[in-house]
Amino acid sequence: MVAAYQPVDQLVPLARAAEEHGFRAFSLADHVVDLEEVTTPYPYTPDGRRRWEPDVDWPDPWVTVGALAQVTTRIQFFTSIYVAAMRNPFVVAKAVGTAAALAGGRVALGIGVGWCRDEFDLLEQDFGTRGKRTDEGLALMRELWKPGWTEFEGEFYRCDRLVMKPEPPGPIPVWVGGLSDVALRRAARNDGWVGDMATVDEAVEIAARLRALRVELGREDLPFEMAPALTDALTPEDFQRASDGGVTLCMTMPWMYYCKQDAPLEQKLDGIRRFREDVMDKL
Repeated sequence: MVAAYQPVDQLVPLARAAEEHGFRAFSLADHVVDLEEVTTPYPYTPDGRRRWEPDVDWPDPWVTVGALAQVTTRIQFFTSIYVAAMRNPFVVAKAVGTAAALAGGRVALGIGVGWCRDEFDLLEQDFGTRGKRTDEGLALMRELWKPGWTEFEGEFYRCDRLVMKPEPPGPIPVWVGGLSDVALRRAARNDGWVGDMATVDEAVEIAARLRALRVELGREDLPFEMAPALTDALTPEDFQRASDGGVTLCMTMPWMYYCKQDAPLEQKLDGIRRFREDVMDKL
């Protein structure tokens, strides 16, 4: 279930309801700030305008996971999408690892290279090297999350022997967002793909491309998640067709099948229940 753009005071009841009604995962979005004017067009709309209004809440996802993990026991949390290259990778590793420890391992890092040059400039991180720094940062973070001492020497980051505590209870899956060939190849090298809005046919086509890439890499037998937001899946049969085509998770705001995105909390909770009865129980 997608929690993007939701008021921060609704996140706890939405997470509780998602778990109660059998949803597998709860996704959280990421921006540090929302700038009034940006020079970079938003890449996922035809006119380059952002999908959200400036009054939308953007809580820090890892602080949020730490809180929501205390009121749930089963549901998994992932980011859609976290832009690690806007931050120092040691700080990112600490936040994600701590959230994973608090959640008992119910965490996946959904990561992307980012689109907003202005936000990178504000946080004093280089926009042009964000792809290379994402790959190197992931390699560093995987080492930092392991038990024991870490040494690292890369093009952008290095450290002498150090240890980072608390350790996550196990490996943290990395799911990669993006639609470009570079992004899909990065996803294939990791543990999953987090998509944008797509039709069932589009998502199934991307799943096939990712399967082929993973065969090339010899990773076809390793676990891999496919998590798009399906724009034309309305019936259980639609969701089943996506699943048969390789989609493993569908990001959705289930109440939007019955009411508006900004409906009162009670209507959202009722929409979660109805979606379970109308779709999930029939799959």
